[in-house]
Amino acid sequence: MATNHTQIEQLLKQHDIRPSYHRIKIYQYLVEKRNHPSVDMIYQDLIQEIPTLSRTTVYNALNLFMEKNLVIMITIAENETRYDANVDLHGHFRCINCGKILDVFFNKESLPIKGLEACIVKESHIYFKGYCPECQAEA
Repeated sequence: MATNHTQIEQLLKQHDIRPSYHRIKIYQYLVEKRNHPSVDMIYQDLIQEIPTLSRTTVYNALNLFMEKNLVIMITIAENETRYDANVDLHGHFRCINCGKILDVFFNKESLPIKGLEACIVKESHIYFKGYCPECQAEA
């Protein structure tokens, strides 16, 4: 996955996205942090470095990235939208105590999914909720 400025710039160009400084930094944040951030998390973390950044710019960049299949939206929590730069098929686990979201990987060929044989799946969401190891230790 692209991580430095030049690699991200090239990736955006390959997906017909004009690589503005804001877009590069937002995508770089998603790739490097891997924290499944919300718009506010991205904004709060980048505003010190980019004083001209606005929440609208973050929303617009994320919507463009989703349109070009560079980012997926995670709606594991009822009142919160998060974003993930890993667009490969995977699931997510959300700790109901601390709110941390973790990636869950699986082999899609080994999933016993019945009823979709005649379907073309364009999108999937696999979510788990419970207690992360750190929160289990506190309990």
